[in-house]
Formats: sequence, structure tokens, C-alpha cells
Amino acid sequence: APESLMQALEDLDYLAALDNDGNLSEFGVIMSEFPLDPQLSKSLLASCEFECVDEMLTIAAMVTAPSCFLHAPPGTEEIARSCWRRFSHPAGDHCTLISIFNAFKAATANPTHPGKHFNTENWCRECFLSCSALSMAEMIRAELVEIMKRIELPISEPDFGSEENLLRIKKALLSGYFMHIARDVDGSGNYLMLAHKQVAQLHPFSSYYNTRRIPEWVLFHEFSISEDNSIRVVSEISPHLFAELVPQYYFSNLPPSESKDVLQEVINHLAPVSATKEEQK
Repeated sequence: APESLMQALEDLDYLAALDNDGNLSEFGVIMSEFPLDPQLSKSLLASCEFECVDEMLTIAAMVTAPSCFLHAPPGTEEIARSCWRRFSHPAGDHCTLISIFNAFKAATANPTHPGKHFNTENWCRECFLSCSALSMAEMIRAELVEIMKRIELPISEPDFGSEENLLRIKKALLSGYFMHIARDVDGSGNYLMLAHKQVAQLHPFSSYYNTRRIPEWVLFHEFSISEDNSIRVVSEISPHLFAELVPQYYFSNLPPSESKDVLQEVINHLAPVSATKEEQK
């Protein structure tokens, strides 16, 4: 559809993947080397700047592979949720996916379990996780590493878990997913998406689902109408971080809303600092 094509071109323009003539920019050419959605490609390249490439490679692989969460049989939903809670990360779903992948790798590397015969498939089944999805994520990650090496991009050392690293991951994610921001407008988990003012709820697989603390501002990987208007793979962000990294020309095109007014105040507050940074760039 022409509208979809125009929207896709507009999104690429926001991501700085196009030049003034509508051709791929130098940055866009590098983005196109990766078999990923443009937003994910942009986040992966941004991770080179923010020195969190190892973690971003894992996130990219996990969100590209099918969902690693198995649908629990009726009556076992609470058991499944308690299993997943072991991997839950306070920084949100993206970091939770890293925790799950790292645990899967550890189980693969050490298939023996004290006291009983154990293998990776059993481990996955007991954790209500999909072994095939995690194995596919492992293959996708290896392929992305090969592409990074081929085009000579730096791969930073793993540093998952430190406060500095978590902030860097969020900055890399925001560099690509600033179009996927939502705000809880009433404190009850009704998220209004900034870009098209549609209301969505957290997906049941989210680590924030059914918890006491629901974050106000979130970045999400995707929105699904078919799954009860839910946002999937969600992580908390701060308005200040959004204001620091969002392209101004994208922000100015957002439809009017209370959330936009809040962000405008933050941007106005940061304006002198941002102007200096733009000059430096």
C-alpha cells in the first residue's frame, strides 16, 4: 500500500538511513548489511558508540528468533511465571532476555546437573522455555557476530549487570526505538503510544506483568493488535533519556498529547546542553 511505503520511507529518514535525495546514506548502507529490522540495525550500530555491543547482539538475536517463552498448559501458568521470575531483570524485558540467553548458554556448556541425568532440553522444559527458539537465537547471534567482524565493527567486552552497562544498553535501544515509546497515563497499565495515540497493555510474558511496580515510561519492541492490543518486550526508560536521544524533527511531528507536553518541558530544560552537543557533532 502507498501509505505503508511512505511510512517506511519516513521511518528510515528518522533513523538517518536516507540522504537528502532519498538514497541510502553512508549510515544506511552499513545498517542494510544486517538481516534485521532497520530499528534493530540502528540500535546495534549505536551499541558500538555506547560500548555495549556484546549485550545488544544478544538482544537482537533474542527478539529476532521466535519467543522463547512456552505457553504454559492450563493450571500451570503460575508455576511457569515463578520459573520465569528467576530470570527477571529489574531493568526490564530486554535485560531479562539477556539473562535467559546467558542461563541457556550456561546450561548448554554444563549439561550435567547434580544428582540426576540432565540435558539442555530438559532444562528448557522445566523452565517453560523453548529450546528450539533459544537455539535459533544462538545461531542468529553467531551470524550477527560474523557480519560485525566482516565489516570491521568493534565488539565490546561483556559487562552485563553494571549500572553503567544498563544505561548504555538503554541508550543504544533508544537510538533505534525512539518511535516505540509509550506512557502509562492512569497508573493502571494503560499505555498510550506516543506515535499514534493508541492504548495498549503489557503482554503477559513481560516481566512487569502482574507486578506491583508498573513503569510510567517504556520503550517496547513491538505492538500486536492480534494479542489484545499488547506491547511486547518492554523496558523502562526515563523521559530525560528520551529527550537526550530523540531526533528533534521526529519529536516535532508527534501528535499533540499530555505526554508530549511533559517531554517538551524536559527538552526545554535540557536545551542548552543539547545545543552544545549538536555543535560538537
